[in-house]
Amino acid sequence: MRSAAGDCYYAVFSTKLGWMALLARKNRLRQLVFGHPTKKSALAALDEKLLAAARPKNGDFPLVERLRAYAAGRPDDFRDVSVDWEKMTAFRRKVLEHCRRIPYGKTMTYGELAARAGSPRAARAVGSCMARNRVPLVIPCHRVVPAGGRLGDYSAPGGVETKRRLLDMERQANQ
Repeated sequence: MRSAAGDCYYAVFSTKLGWMALLARKNRLRQLVFGHPTKKSALAALDEKLLAAARPKNGDFPLVERLRAYAAGRPDDFRDVSVDWEKMTAFRRKVLEHCRRIPYGKTMTYGELAARAGSPRAARAVGSCMARNRVPLVIPCHRVVPAGGRLGDYSAPGGVETKRRLLDMERQANQ
C-alpha cells in the first residue's frame, strides 16, 4: 500500500534528553527516537523506508513542544497521541495499549503487564514487545521492569542508564 508523500512527515529537534526525531503518517505517530548526540544521528535512527516516503514538517507543532517539555521534566502521559498500529499483532497492540496506562512516575513488572493484557504467562513476550516499541516515551516502555527490583534492559541510546534517568526524572516530578 502506497501512501501519498503529503500524508507522511518527520521532524528532528533538540531536547534535554538529546536529539529526538519522529515520523508520522496521517497524524498518527509511527516512530519516535530520542537520546541521540546529533541531529544527523537522530535522523539516521529512523526507519529509512518510512523516511523515504516522508517530508520534513516545518516549524514546531504541539507534539514536538510536549516532548521538549517532557524531556525538561514536565509530566505528560501522551495518551491522547494517536499511534499508528498498522502491521501489529493483536497481542502486541494490547500489550502496548496497556503499557500506555502505566502512570507517570510509576513502574510495572513484565508479568503484571502481561496479566493486565490478558496473558498472565507471557512476561517474556511482553519483554519482546517492549524491546520493539517504535514510539518510546509516548508508549512508556521504560516504566516496565523485571520482577525483583532490577531495571532490566532498555533499547534507547544509553541503555539502562537512560531508563534510570527517565524513571528518576518522573519520580522527582511526582514528589
